[in-house]
Amino acid sequence: MSNKETGKNTTRREALALGAAAAASLASGKALAQRAEGQPLLGNPALPEKPGDRLGWAIVGLGTFGVGQVIPGFADARLSHLAAFVSGNAEKSRMLGERYGVSRHYNYDNFDTIVDDPSIDCVYIVLPVGLHAEFTIRALEAGKHVLCEKPMANSAQEAEAMIAAARSAGRKLGVAYRVHFEPNNMQALKIVADGDLGTMRFVSADHGFSANPDYPPHKWRLEKALAGGGSLWDIGVYGINTSLMMLPGDKVTRVSAAYATPAGDPRFTEVEGAIDYRLTMASGINVQGSSSYCWSPYVSRQRYFGSDASIEMQPATTYNFNQITLEGGGAPPRTFQAGDPMTQFSAQVDGFSQAVRNDTALRTPGEMGLRDLQIMEACYASADRGGAPIAVDIAV
Repeated sequence: MSNKETGKNTTRREALALGAAAAASLASGKALAQRAEGQPLLGNPALPEKPGDRLGWAIVGLGTFGVGQVIPGFADARLSHLAAFVSGNAEKSRMLGERYGVSRHYNYDNFDTIVDDPSIDCVYIVLPVGLHAEFTIRALEAGKHVLCEKPMANSAQEAEAMIAAARSAGRKLGVAYRVHFEPNNMQALKIVADGDLGTMRFVSADHGFSANPDYPPHKWRLEKALAGGGSLWDIGVYGINTSLMMLPGDKVTRVSAAYATPAGDPRFTEVEGAIDYRLTMASGINVQGSSSYCWSPYVSRQRYFGSDASIEMQPATTYNFNQITLEGGGAPPRTFQAGDPMTQFSAQVDGFSQAVRNDTALRTPGEMGLRDLQIMEACYASADRGGAPIAVDIAV
C-alpha cells in the first residue's frame, strides 16, 4: 500500500536510502559493458584554446551592430575573447560587461590608457565612419592591432594615414569585410575559382534599403561628417568589395557613375541617396552596381555570369540568410546554403587573431579598404561630372 493509505510519511533520508538501494540492485544486474566508465578523447575534435591563451579584444563602440552582431560572435570564437568595452555610456558598458563577463571598461577620453592594459591584444573599431581614423590611429599608437569596420574611413587620405600608423607601430590593420569569412560567399568564390562557371563575363551588384532619419542607426548615416558619404559609402561598398573578391589579379581601369537620388527628398541634403556605377576591368569584364537608401525592402544581391554557368546570391551579404542559386552547366537550377552565415563573425575575429599570432598576412588588410575608398571616390568624381568616365589604375 502507498504511504497515503498507511498514513506513513517517507523521510528524505529514507528516500535517499531507497534510491541508493534501487540503483545498486539495478547495477548488480547489468553486464560489465553497461557500466559507466571514462574514455580517452578520441578523434581530433575542434576545441577552443584555453581562455588564457586566446587573444583579448576591446570593442570600441556599443551601438546596435556591435551589441547585436559583433559581441555575440565571440561566443563561438576559438582564438579570441572579449577583454574590454569602450563606450561613452558607462551604464550600458557595465550592464553588457555583467552579461558577457567583461570587467575592463574605458570611455573615449581615457581610451589611450589601454596602452597599459596587457589583457588587450586587438581592438575592434565599431564606431561611425567619421571616427574610424581617429580611434584606429590612437589604438595603433597604444600598441594594439586593429580591425576597423567598413568602410575604412571618410576618405582615401584618412585611410593612408591609418595604414602609415600601422606600419609605424609595427601592428596589423584590417578592415572588417566579414563577407570574406561567410561560408556561402566562400563557396561561391570556390565555384568561380574552380572554373565551374567557365570564363567570367559579367558581375552585377545591388544593395540598398530605405533610410529612416528618425532611427538613430540610420540618422548618423545621413550626416556627411559621420558617414563619409551616402548609400555608396555605407552599403554600396559591399557590392564593390564582394564583386572584386571574385576577380583576383584583375585591375580597375575606368569608373563611371550617376546619382539616382529622388529630387527634393529631405533626407539627402548632405549625402547622396542612391547611385549607379560601372567598373571596367583590364580583363574586359564589367562590374555594374547600384546602391540606395531609397528602396524597400532591404536588397542584397550579387550575380556572377560565366560562359558556362551563373550564380545569383539573393540575399548575398546579410547576417544570416545568404544563399546560392547555381544555374547552367547542363543541370537544373539549384538553390542551397553552404553553411550558417552567422559563423562569419567568429570566423572573422579568429582569422584576425590567427594572423596576429602567426604574423601572417590578413585576408582583408587596410590596403583593401584603401582600394575600395579610391574606387568610390572615383564614382563620386564621375557622378559629379554627369557620368563622365574616370580613368584609374587600381589593382584588385
